[in-house]
Amino acid sequence: MDDRLTSDRVADVQDATPFHLLYEFYRLSGYERRRHEPGVLDFTFGDPHDPPSSAYVEILRDSLIPQHELWFAYNFGDATAIAAATEALRRHVGIPFETADVHLTTGGFAAISTALKIVGDAGDEVVYSLPPWFLYEGLIREAGLLPVKVSIDRTTFDLDLDAIAAAITPRTRIVIVNSPNNPTGRIYPVSTLERLAALLDEASTRNGRRIFLISDEAYNRIVFDGARFRSPVEFYPWSFLAYSYGKTLLSPGERIGYLAVPPTMPDREPLRDAIEAIQITGGWLFPNASMQYALPRLETLEFDIPLFQRKRDVMVAGLREIGYRVTVPEATFYLFPESPIADDAAFAAALDREGVLVLPGRMFETPGFFRICLTATMETIEASLPRFAAAFRAAGAPGTG
Repeated sequence: MDDRLTSDRVADVQDATPFHLLYEFYRLSGYERRRHEPGVLDFTFGDPHDPPSSAYVEILRDSLIPQHELWFAYNFGDATAIAAATEALRRHVGIPFETADVHLTTGGFAAISTALKIVGDAGDEVVYSLPPWFLYEGLIREAGLLPVKVSIDRTTFDLDLDAIAAAITPRTRIVIVNSPNNPTGRIYPVSTLERLAALLDEASTRNGRRIFLISDEAYNRIVFDGARFRSPVEFYPWSFLAYSYGKTLLSPGERIGYLAVPPTMPDREPLRDAIEAIQITGGWLFPNASMQYALPRLETLEFDIPLFQRKRDVMVAGLREIGYRVTVPEATFYLFPESPIADDAAFAAALDREGVLVLPGRMFETPGFFRICLTATMETIEASLPRFAAAFRAAGAPGTG
């Protein structure tokens, strides 16, 4: 008799490499206790390290004050909130999205999960690049789909289009692209996106079945040095755009985002009902009513680009002076330096001994690197540099004597 309490699907999700490593780190390594110890400097996750602004708190507080008896009733998508999100999306990516094609979700998680289930059938393959966001594989497996992983160009941090092309089979249904990229901070250039679109179109024709693109754009407003972000959706009509407000508002615990279908998507009208159906049956993947009411005013709050650009510049300059090899990120609030020794997990442990917490590259299935999150305060960044230097020396990195 089979006495298992959980399904094969649960086991499949739990065995997903990044999910397993993330759980091991967050729950079993002592991290939850360690991050709160006095003097420990935490650069792991994109949690806020400064108190939320009074404007943000006021907006959320006001959204909780009922204006009628149905204020907290089921809400499939507040029209005013959708209009605000659509207008901002048009402004930021330069594509004339329609309000009927912008669907509010409980953050980027739900947006990506919904898109996977709309077009993916059991056993279909989903191609994405390493290093990835932690939970792509888990979301793919939970949807009954199969992950297919390829590496980026580890020198330029650009997509390896030849590797993507080689990974596509007749079972390929979806390709996920994350730009600006977490953890590298790379904005994929127009030339890359144009070639990717041509590649996907050609493969779709060859397979006799359309390959869809999911563009994960949680950081598309966090761009530095005056660079212009270009959405992959602009170049490939058969795309979904997933967005989360948790990054720009530095409030990942307040769940709101959206899944958007571009006006260039052919015959997209049936997708509108399909998205809503998945949101309902997936466990009501709509944001809480109060977050929807808050959204129009939340859209008026701006991410402090100058501050985070200064944080990036101080950390990059400091690390390079020590001897680290680190590429300057074009966007996001992450750095992805090379580990000065081959074993990135061992080096992360060496930093931990100095009171600095980072995520090793193996958690992104990209050994030899580690990730630094710049949501830490400027004071934390400045205080960390002597400790990064001490760990560099203690690890016996080349050139340290």
